[in-house]
Amino acid sequence: MPASVRLDSPRLAAAALLLNALIWGLSWWPFRWLDAHGLHPLWSTAAVYGAALVLTVARQPGDALAALRQPALLGLLASSGLTNACFNWGVSIGEVVRVVLLFYLMPVWSMLLARWWLGEALRPVAVALAMLALAGAMLILWEPGAGLPMPASLGDWLGLAGGVGFAMTNVLLRRQAHDAPGARAAAMFAGGMLIPATVALIAGGLGHPVPLPRPDAQAWLPLGVFAAAFMLANLALQFGAARLPARVTAVVMLSEVVFAAVSAAWLAGEMPGHRALIGAALILGASLLAAWREGRDP
Repeated sequence: MPASVRLDSPRLAAAALLLNALIWGLSWWPFRWLDAHGLHPLWSTAAVYGAALVLTVARQPGDALAALRQPALLGLLASSGLTNACFNWGVSIGEVVRVVLLFYLMPVWSMLLARWWLGEALRPVAVALAMLALAGAMLILWEPGAGLPMPASLGDWLGLAGGVGFAMTNVLLRRQAHDAPGARAAAMFAGGMLIPATVALIAGGLGHPVPLPRPDAQAWLPLGVFAAAFMLANLALQFGAARLPARVTAVVMLSEVVFAAVSAAWLAGEMPGHRALIGAALILGASLLAAWREGRDP
């Protein structure tokens, strides 16, 4: 009889992180499909996280309701909601690889926010790696004759903003590590529901009207499957990240870029150009070196 797989196995933890990265790397496709069937990405994001919030409150009502009594978790609610609203909308309307790579400038913003909010020192090597990642972003954004390299589309801006939101979430999770996991999860799921819905309602006043949700009959079952997949991704992330060093988690999570690039090329015909590939190498290289340095630092 074969030996059972140990729950603390590093391979199982890495597989869980790969599953999380796979689901997120492919998420652009169901968001676009749901959009074509009457459910804008902001509304589908709100629905997915609303379902996750209901399950969290049902499983851990005490911890979840404690989030209402902890004003410090409001920041986590806002940052998590910003992350999901921007990333999910961005990959739905922009070039998938560009949006994902701009999102993965997150370590740059994390470094600055950790200095500001946690008082962590800015080491010269970390600053150099941040400059390397920003150089990669400049290559991705630069267009001949267009002046300074700036985001050229709403999708680009959403990718950048989503990365800032994710950096805020990571730093706030460290600052609020003493809070009950159920309270943190409830705050994040509430943000994933409330912020996208709010953005959807006010986007029209900003020049990007979002239609009210009118899903057709075909959309309900895929939406349920998608919600289950996102909950599975969240569980996989918590399982894997709790059992592997942070540097290993960071490296494995970069596989999301690969999954996104391959799926976008295969399903949408989006092929990155030479400058985008070089920029991707700089951003991913900076992230890998940062993870390696973290492993060496005491």
